[in-house]
Amino acid sequence: MKFSSALKLNHIFRRLYATAGYANSYLVLYARKNRTGGNRVGITVSKKLGKAHVRNRARRRLREVYRLNEEKFQPGWDIVVVARTKSIHGDFEKLVGAYLQLAEKAGILVEQPSA
Repeated sequence: MKFSSALKLNHIFRRLYATAGYANSYLVLYARKNRTGGNRVGITVSKKLGKAHVRNRARRRLREVYRLNEEKFQPGWDIVVVARTKSIHGDFEKLVGAYLQLAEKAGILVEQPSA
């Protein structure tokens, strides 16, 4: 994550959970403006989804989705992504599509000039 940092503080997670979230069958995404110049990204995977190695794999996959598409996100946002069961067992390309779809719904993607 070149332009972003990890979100680790519990009170920021709780503040984001209080906002309106955007959900699909793969993920739930919460986003809120911050006062920094970059994005802070946090990932949550519940113990209900599997053992530690399963949850860690899900986190790695979600971090990779963000890393590959980082330039598409507007700077200055706190983002929390909550994994659902389909994100663990689903195809990576579908996970990428689900992530970007939710980011577009939340309005945190950079406007692409129409050609």
